Amino acid sequence: MDMLPLILATIFTAATPLLIAALGEHVVERAGVLNLGVEGMMIVGAATGFAAAVLSDSSVFGLLAGALAGMALSAVFGVLVIFFATNQVATGLALTILGLGLAGLIGQNFVGQPRGAIAAIEIPLLKDIPVLGKAIFTGDPVFYLSLVLVALVAFGLNRTRIGLLLRAVGENHTSAHSLGLPVRRLRFWAILFGGLMAGLAGAYLSLIYTRFWSPGMSAGRGWIALALVVFAAGHVWRLVLGAYLFGGITVAQLHAQAGAIALPSQLLSALPYLMTIAALLVLSLSGRKGGGAAGSLGQPFVPER
Repeated sequence: MDMLPLILATIFTAATPLLIAALGEHVVERAGVLNLGVEGMMIVGAATGFAAAVLSDSSVFGLLAGALAGMALSAVFGVLVIFFATNQVATGLALTILGLGLAGLIGQNFVGQPRGAIAAIEIPLLKDIPVLGKAIFTGDPVFYLSLVLVALVAFGLNRTRIGLLLRAVGENHTSAHSLGLPVRRLRFWAILFGGLMAGLAGAYLSLIYTRFWSPGMSAGRGWIALALVVFAAGHVWRLVLGAYLFGGITVAQLHAQAGAIALPSQLLSALPYLMTIAALLVLSLSGRKGGGAAGSLGQPFVPER
């Protein structure tokens, strides 16, 4: 019981970058665009954010720089798939490869350099609640920001005009265009938002979760975020559930390795990714394969001239 608050806090920290990146991709897919470059945007955000934090001696500036770096990379993706109608799958995969190489270049002089922790925010009275108080109400600022973003994305997509227009574009871009909706503009802004979120998630990895930079530190989290969007099937609350579930699995395998369980460490490290495959398999067998996906997802839109 004494260790439970620490374990819960670690789970929340591990889940936060997954949740932020998945929220961004959720908005992008609601607009009818499939961006497989989340991993590339995350790793560029991690490298840029850490480099900016070291050079400016400000982790807050680093988080902002990482988010903007992810958005800049997503802008490249957006121009290609929106205005040149390139294949979204191939372009997203190319974006990931580009991001991995670019991140190695940006972070080559910062490998192994440590960063201090960002001061935690403590909520008076609530932090004194037994067990959950220290775990939930004594956290880093981005953790609380992620919870605010969950509420804003859910409300924005379901209760605002811009959200309804975005979903209409994603469901049937031809009908939306015939009604006079700016299909390409809405999709481009959604892609930029997704890149901003992926970059912020990457910067969180290097500046808060690990507090150092190393090549490849995203370690497939971008792909897990994509799987979470499929698992959510159009529901934001499922993104939250899935993110914390996989965050818990990640922390569990670390504790299992530390506890010297008689299993290969490689198998324990692969556990989060095996669970991702298992979750998608269960979703497929339940008859909801592709359930909740936008009707025009992955389809290029070329307006009639």
